[in-house]
Amino acid sequence: MPAHRPAAAELARAAAEVAGELLAPAAPVRLGDVVPAPERVHPDPAADFTLPADAVIQASPEPAARDAADLLAALLRPATGYPLPVTETAGVEPGGLLMLTLGAAAATHPAGAGDPTGAAGAAGVRVDLPGGAGLGAEGYRLDVTRAGIRITAAAPAGLGHGVQTLRQLLPAAIESSTPVAERWAVAGGTIVDRPRFPYRGAMLDVARHFFGVDDVLRVVDHLARYKLNHLHLHLTDDQGWRIAVDSWPKLAEVGGANEVGGGPGGWYTKDDYRRIVAYAARRHVTVVPEIDLPGHTNAALVAYPELAPGKVPPPPYTGTEVGFSYLDPADERTYDFVADVVREVAALTPGPWLHIGGDEAFKVKGAAYTGFVERAQRIVAATGKTVIGWHQLAPAAHAEGRVLQWWGTNGDDPETADAVRRGARLILSPGNRTYLDMKYAADTPIGHDWAGLIDVRRAYDWDPGSHLTGVPAEAVLGVAAPLWTESVTSLAEIEFMLLPRLPAVAELGWSPRSTHDWARFRARLAAHAPRWHTAGITYHPSPDIPWPARKEGPPVNDFGRAGAPS
Repeated sequence: MPAHRPAAAELARAAAEVAGELLAPAAPVRLGDVVPAPERVHPDPAADFTLPADAVIQASPEPAARDAADLLAALLRPATGYPLPVTETAGVEPGGLLMLTLGAAAATHPAGAGDPTGAAGAAGVRVDLPGGAGLGAEGYRLDVTRAGIRITAAAPAGLGHGVQTLRQLLPAAIESSTPVAERWAVAGGTIVDRPRFPYRGAMLDVARHFFGVDDVLRVVDHLARYKLNHLHLHLTDDQGWRIAVDSWPKLAEVGGANEVGGGPGGWYTKDDYRRIVAYAARRHVTVVPEIDLPGHTNAALVAYPELAPGKVPPPPYTGTEVGFSYLDPADERTYDFVADVVREVAALTPGPWLHIGGDEAFKVKGAAYTGFVERAQRIVAATGKTVIGWHQLAPAAHAEGRVLQWWGTNGDDPETADAVRRGARLILSPGNRTYLDMKYAADTPIGHDWAGLIDVRRAYDWDPGSHLTGVPAEAVLGVAAPLWTESVTSLAEIEFMLLPRLPAVAELGWSPRSTHDWARFRARLAAHAPRWHTAGITYHPSPDIPWPARKEGPPVNDFGRAGAPS
C-alpha cells in the first residue's frame, strides 16, 4: 500500500507550530531558579515546553504515583483552566504530556533511556547521579523537552518534591485561584536533585496562642512548597494544653481554655489531630508532636493539681515568663501521667518521633532533672517512638536513637558535643539564626529580640554542618526553624514571620553546600514575591531582597497595611 502522505494543510499546520515554538520567547523562569537550589541542573534552551490545553498527566501504576499526579493536577487546574486528566501510563497521544514515574529503575535511567515521553534531558547528554548513587527516599529527576515533562523518583516523597519544583518553574500566575491567560512555559533541560539533610522542618507553637486546623494546614502547604519535611507542633505549655487525652480529659477541657493575653484558647480533638497528620503525610511532611516536660506545665497543673509539687493548684497563666512550673519528679503519679499522655499521642502519630521538650525546667535540678528525663526517655521508647528533646536533655544518659534540638546562640557547647560523642544526633535550631519569632529589624511590629535581630541574610549565611564546635557534620540530622507565638496571634502574622526567612532555612537543609551563594539566593527568592502575592500569602518585604516591581497593587503584608516596595 502506498505510504500516507500528509495533506498540505497538515504540513502547513505542523510548520506553523514549529515556527511558533522557535519564535516564542524563553520560559520566564530559568531551570536553576528554584528554591531550594537543586543539586544538579542541566539547561537545554532548545527544549522549552509549553503546556497546552489538552495536556494529560500520566502516572505509573503505583498508588503513590497516582496520588502525586492528582496533587499536581490540583495545583495546575485553577490557574490554567485546563482539565488536565490524570491517567495511568498508557498509549494516549495528547498535545503535551506530564509523566510521573515511581520505582527504583526510575532513579537511575540515563538521559533518553526508556523514556516514552521523549523527555530525554539536556540535548541527549547523559546525566548520571553524583558518584553513581541513587536518589534515595526524597530525590527526584525532572526532564523537560518540547514534547513533555517527566518526573521520576525512587520513592513517593521524591515525586512530591519534583512536583513542587515543577510548580516553581511555571510562571508565577500558576498560583492564581482562577483561570489566567498565560503562556505556561517551562524551561527545558534536566534537574537531578536530592536533599543534603534528612530532617528539614519548622516548629509552630500552638500553645501560647491557639491556631485552628485550617491555619495549621496552611503552614503545612508552606513547608511542602520549600521541601521541608517535618512540622513540629509545640502542643503544651504554661498557657495552654492543645491535644485531647482521653485518660486525662481535663487537660484539654480545662488546660486548653486559655492563651497569652487571656483569650479563649482551644484544643485539637483526636480527629482534628488525625486530619493534620493525614494532610501533612500526603504532602510528605511528618508531624512531630511535642509534650513539654517536666517544665512548661502550668496548664496541666491547673487541670490536675495533684501533679504539682505540694498538690497546690496554680492559677491559669496568661503571661509570657518561663521556668516557674514543673511536674513533681518525686511522685510516681507523675510518671503514670507521662506514660498515659505519651501512649495516646504516640498512637495518634504515625511518624517516628516524639518530642518531650525538656528546656527551662529551672526548678528541677541536677539528679532530679536527669532522673526524670531518663524515665521519660524510656517511656517514649516503650511506645516504639524515637525521643527528641531540646538540648538541655544532654546531661541525661543516652537513649537509643536520641535526637537533641539545639537552640543555643553560641556555637561552642561542650555539653551538647559530649552528648553527641555518646550517640546523640542533632537538629540545629540556633536561636540567633532560625528562631522565626525574632524581629527582622528593630521596627518590626511583632516578635522578640533576645537572640538578636534576624534578617534574611542572617537566617541564610551559616552552615549547619559546621556550626557547633566538636560536632561532626554526620551527627547533624538536619535543621528546623521554630516559631514561638507569644506575640503572634493570627495566620497573617504567622506568614509574616515565616516569609521570606523560611525558604532560607529550607535551602540550608536541602541544597548542597557548594550551591550556597547569598547573591544568587536573594535573586531567586525575590521572584517568589509575585507568587506569594498571587496566592494571597502575607510576607515581610525585607529590604535584603531585590523584590521585582509589581504590576498590580501591593500584596497583603504588615497585617493588612500596604508596605512592600514597588
